[in-house]
Amino acid sequence: MPDHNEQTPLLRDGDAEEGADDREVLSFSKEDSENPRAWPKSKKSINVGIVALMSILSPLASSMFTPGISQIAEDLKTSSDTVIGATTGFTVMLGLGPLVLAPLSETFGRRKLYIICFSLFALLQIPTALSPNVETLIAIRTLSGFVGSVGIANGGGTISDMFEPQERAGVFGWYLLGPLLGPTLGPLFGGFTVQRLGWRWIFWILTIVCGVNTLAGFFFLRETYAPVLLYSRKLQREREDGGAYSFEGEDQRPLTTKLAGSLTRPLKIFAQPIVLIMSAYQALVFATTYSLYTNMQAIYGGEYGFSTEQVGLLYLFPGLGFLTAVWFVVPRIDTVYNTLTKRNNGRAKPEFRLPLANIGAVIIPLSLFAFAWTVEFHVHWLATLVSTFFYGVGQVVIFSTVQNYYIDSFERYAASAIAAGAVFRSVAGGVVPLFAPSLFDRVGYGWGISVFAFVSVAIAPAPVVFYYFGARIRERFAVEL
Repeated sequence: MPDHNEQTPLLRDGDAEEGADDREVLSFSKEDSENPRAWPKSKKSINVGIVALMSILSPLASSMFTPGISQIAEDLKTSSDTVIGATTGFTVMLGLGPLVLAPLSETFGRRKLYIICFSLFALLQIPTALSPNVETLIAIRTLSGFVGSVGIANGGGTISDMFEPQERAGVFGWYLLGPLLGPTLGPLFGGFTVQRLGWRWIFWILTIVCGVNTLAGFFFLRETYAPVLLYSRKLQREREDGGAYSFEGEDQRPLTTKLAGSLTRPLKIFAQPIVLIMSAYQALVFATTYSLYTNMQAIYGGEYGFSTEQVGLLYLFPGLGFLTAVWFVVPRIDTVYNTLTKRNNGRAKPEFRLPLANIGAVIIPLSLFAFAWTVEFHVHWLATLVSTFFYGVGQVVIFSTVQNYYIDSFERYAASAIAAGAVFRSVAGGVVPLFAPSLFDRVGYGWGISVFAFVSVAIAPAPVVFYYFGARIRERFAVEL
């Protein structure tokens, strides 16, 4: 297990009761074949692949129907603004769902939550496709957003279970493509589907793909959460020799007490000042992204005369930015982390994840200003899309550094920490786009998009501030769990 210095003093664990008696304490050694961190690379890759696909499908479902908003509104005899509410409900639940699902995975294990929730997510696409009115559409989409958030809720925790800190960022970067590429690829696939098959086929296709992913999880996904695996080992040992055992990290409190503690854990973590501010940073990025994505049809269809299919293809530009960042920049997060740890006499600090965040802090406002004014002055469409490429790079860098910071700070409760950060960003990503069209209508795309750029400038110093002063803040506001 990693050195405790990695997660102190940000976390004080009040749950574990190891050492409370003289029973033999079971734990994983580094060479233990049942230890997820000792698994062969192929076994880890299968787990990461299945979870990553879950984490891409739910955000993809959040935006896949945006090219068909006007068609849905016409078919269901309502307004486009009302249909956007289906995106709002879904996206908000992508943030609220992890508040419940992440701590539950730290009580019952990751695998059970993945299989149960994603099975429900796949099944809920059927009544969505059959929605007779917009009220049914919004209600079912909202519910499916909750259960579909399981990949986002627990993916970071699963990666933390399997990988050591010094190798984690590179792997996490590829996993993170899911939550980021999902909203980007959704309109691309949705555009083709809506134009050729109609909007209801979006959800029939999601039913099939999500069902296949669920079956893959049922057969190939393995449990990774150490306390659950050690509990199984404890039961087996007690059956075999009749002895009494405990295990590392065991929580011996009654189930109801554990659940109460688990469900309040993300909120306690969210109240920590560093988590609160960096979550606000992620919220700004999500709100900006969804505000732009839900208006891409209006911008390029109205301003540049693109068809629905052509608008869908434009989402590839930020997607290419994501891939570029994951390939060239994200692996350097581990490089910087390991270098700074070595310089610090081998003692790791969560803040060692933050230096590269400054790249994203600069790129995001610059790319937003460029996009805002090239659109406002009707510059050639290719010039506008170059800025979305760099915006995609900035997104990945910010998300990767911040998420790795959370994992290092709250390693055992990494899922709850990421859930705490996801709340703010998903709520903002769901609510702000409701007001974006009226903002753009009132002041134009130039000043309207620049509003998001100015806010990103205001929060840009956060990574630098926390790199230098984060240790003091963590010491003062340590979280009691």
